[in-house]
Amino acid sequence: MRREERYSQWKSLVPVLYDWLANHSLMWPSLSCRWGPQLEQGTYKSRQRIYLSEQTDGSYPNTLVVYNCEVIKPRTAAAEHISHFGEQGRSPFVKKHKTIIHPGEVNRIRELPQNSKIVATHTDSREVYIWNLETQPNRATLIGATHSRPDLVLEGHTENAEFALAMNPTSPLVLSGGKDAKVILWSIEDQLTAKKEVSSSKTSAALSGGKHVGSSAGSASISEKSAQTCPSTIGPLGIFSGHSATVEDVQFRPSSSKEFCSVGDDSSLIFWDARTGTSPAMKVEKAHDADLHCVDWNLHDENYVLTGSADTSIKLFDRRKLSQDGSGSQVETFNGHTAPVLCVQWCPDRGSVFGSSAEDGLLNIWDHVKVNKPEEESYRRMKGNTPPPGLLFQHAGHRDKVVDFHWDSCNPWTVMSVSDDCNTPGGGGTLQIWRMNDMIYRPEDEVLAELASAFPSTNNHSAATTA
Repeated sequence: MRREERYSQWKSLVPVLYDWLANHSLMWPSLSCRWGPQLEQGTYKSRQRIYLSEQTDGSYPNTLVVYNCEVIKPRTAAAEHISHFGEQGRSPFVKKHKTIIHPGEVNRIRELPQNSKIVATHTDSREVYIWNLETQPNRATLIGATHSRPDLVLEGHTENAEFALAMNPTSPLVLSGGKDAKVILWSIEDQLTAKKEVSSSKTSAALSGGKHVGSSAGSASISEKSAQTCPSTIGPLGIFSGHSATVEDVQFRPSSSKEFCSVGDDSSLIFWDARTGTSPAMKVEKAHDADLHCVDWNLHDENYVLTGSADTSIKLFDRRKLSQDGSGSQVETFNGHTAPVLCVQWCPDRGSVFGSSAEDGLLNIWDHVKVNKPEEESYRRMKGNTPPPGLLFQHAGHRDKVVDFHWDSCNPWTVMSVSDDCNTPGGGGTLQIWRMNDMIYRPEDEVLAELASAFPSTNNHSAATTA
């Protein structure tokens, strides 16, 4: 099916498939999207920050943009409201809050889990930039405008580091990979501690009626350092060697500040343990048949790791089944895309569910426990061996490659996704925020009971006909 035909078919099914959908047209493509902190919690909706990048054609500066987003609660939006949206329109749920002029295009954004107002960004350079998005000044995107000054700059790469970026869930640590085939680890804990100390000092001075005196350079806060002529730089805690080509993605083990994994253009998946040195703890030499673009570590079961590749497949690895020499087979292979996979991410709301997006314009939602189940196999045989095993849901609302997506940890089963639409009429990009109908992922017996309660006459008629 051609992409435009698929999109038209998808649009006709929106009221049935979705509990909520917001479509927001972007002037420029966005290569990365992330959820920020929740600001307000209401009866029918909540308000939350979201972070996007804007990749321009060079006539205007590249930007890192902070939006305020109104997220509608489950079973609140009317079906007719969900289905009425314009492909080239702006959503009333998404409003720009602040713009930061970024030094180069923003390839990747990652928020610090301990404080999601602080983010790291990757661009086409050797450095990683750290930003406090609350204290950074709002900028106008004027032609020739100078770029905003990062709060911190992380140094260590010898070649450009463009995509591989992660923040640790338990400690203020930053992980990066680049074209130098290195994985590099930094700590920004001292800077965050200094920020708290300065903030506390200011509060004490204000309460006592005194005047706060600026701290020394060694204990300046992140926000204060950004006001200096040059941002502070930080060297690495460790440089890890084991890849033979560009490192495309990195990810921490969720419960550890010392363990992480990486994938790259050498087709390998590498596990690292900083406690044992800077060499690989375990290496899968041929994880896929092409470059690996993405990796994610399961939050609920840390034995499971996902990888996505240019060979269009997604693989699920179980660390317990890998041998010490790095050989071993994946638990499952998921083949539902027809173009390179760009992003994989586990669902925070159910440990067996994950999403994958690709250059084919699709964002697939999978449930790996459904693979090889008798009822699933029976359904696939009935449907002519489709859909692919484990496929739970398919979001076909984008008309070009889906470059990034992010599950919302504050609103269950809610997803934000962005596409690069430069090759489609109108160009630019598309931001979509959506939540599938809960009847798709809830237990089958629970859904059937609800339907029977909602349509008792239909149920009785069916029973009589059967009898």
